[in-house]
Amino acid sequence: MRKYLYGAVAALIGSTSAFAADVYQPEPVQPAPVEQVVVSSSGWYLRGDLGYGWTHMRGANYYQGGPGGFKTDFDDTDLDGGVILGGGVGYQWNDYLRTDVTVDYLFDSDFKGSTSGSCGVAANCVSTDRASMSALSLLANAYVDIGTYGGVTPYVGAGIGATRVNWGNLKNTSCDANDPSNCDPTITHKGRDSWRFTYALMAGASVDLTCNLKADAGYRFRSIDDGDMFGYAMNGGPGKDEGFYVHEARIGLRYSFNACEVPYVPPVEQPVYK
Repeated sequence: MRKYLYGAVAALIGSTSAFAADVYQPEPVQPAPVEQVVVSSSGWYLRGDLGYGWTHMRGANYYQGGPGGFKTDFDDTDLDGGVILGGGVGYQWNDYLRTDVTVDYLFDSDFKGSTSGSCGVAANCVSTDRASMSALSLLANAYVDIGTYGGVTPYVGAGIGATRVNWGNLKNTSCDANDPSNCDPTITHKGRDSWRFTYALMAGASVDLTCNLKADAGYRFRSIDDGDMFGYAMNGGPGKDEGFYVHEARIGLRYSFNACEVPYVPPVEQPVYK
């Protein structure tokens, strides 16, 4: 009898354990959600630039004898370089394309030129001409960012727009070619201002300083069309320059408003109980 009692108890315990195992099934532990990072590749930005421009003047000419006289070229022209300060606003469309509008000011560059011909003191004279020039450029630009390599992004670009060239007064002194101390009184020609068509080509690279701040270093070539240079005075003028090439070394900063990393956590799936 005792043997049968022990068997019944063992059977009861086994069936109870099996029932409990069937009723209670712990849910598997859900892994912690993986934090993903989304980087914005578009948005507005501001830029500021500082540089130096080496200016090549393509020549100059003027009317000898006044507006009704004959046009002649300067024998030589030389225009010094100058500091360039600029800024702009732009938009990054995607990882490879951005556009901006920029304003750049070229500070005063000194001009030196000379002409030859007759003057009041001799039949063979050489003139010394002095003036200064400054320029304000407005350009619409487009850039292709080639790719990012270790935080460095090389790029190429092009721009188109206009430049207002501001010539200061030109002072002309003509002296005897055989006796430089024998000179006419200095004549002052009033400088002229004019808007000129301008295009630009750029290349450079930017470096990530923070998620929304980049340092930019590059080269820009600008071609500025010809235009008025100075007016008529004392049987000479008006004069025109034949335009400029400007080779620029530039450094700057770009601040993006929507370029920082944004953490994204996917929604957690709710456990399903059976």
